[in-house]
Amino acid sequence: MRLAILSDIHDNVWKLEIALRFVAGCDAMICCGDLCSPFILDQLARGFSNPIHIVFGNNDADTFRITAKTPKYPHVRLRGEFFEETFGTKRVAVNHFDNIALAIARGGEYDAVFYGHNHVFDIRPFGNTLAVNPGSIMGCQFDAQANRIDVDSTFVIYDTDSGLAQGYRINSTGSVEPHP
Repeated sequence: MRLAILSDIHDNVWKLEIALRFVAGCDAMICCGDLCSPFILDQLARGFSNPIHIVFGNNDADTFRITAKTPKYPHVRLRGEFFEETFGTKRVAVNHFDNIALAIARGGEYDAVFYGHNHVFDIRPFGNTLAVNPGSIMGCQFDAQANRIDVDSTFVIYDTDSGLAQGYRINSTGSVEPHP
């Protein structure tokens, strides 16, 4: 089973469109929060036909309207701020916040923990648990002084059979290529 892992879209409809085309063949999608506006739910649901699981992030301010739109799309499930599920043979946990997710990963209860929040692409093991931050579809990070740093938009495809996570980046020309 192949899972598309996205996070921190922050209304970047242009990069989201590119990512959705690339992950169209995946079996399910997990969005680790910060869709931001309710119209992003429409774009996700119309652009990806397999199951979509969404956790809320700190910038999903209009959760009322996001929640109200969800019944239009039976393949979309809002999962609150945390969820756990088995995909294929892998036990997975999802939370938006890096500090919480990394603590969960250190606990070793799951095969994989997916998270976002800080916009920093990161894949690393904690014992037998793989912690995966797909980075941001938004395409920027912020330094300690809150200065914006433009970076490539990134996302991950996780293979539950192999347990491997492969990162991808959307470069400045709009092409998708493997992220080292």
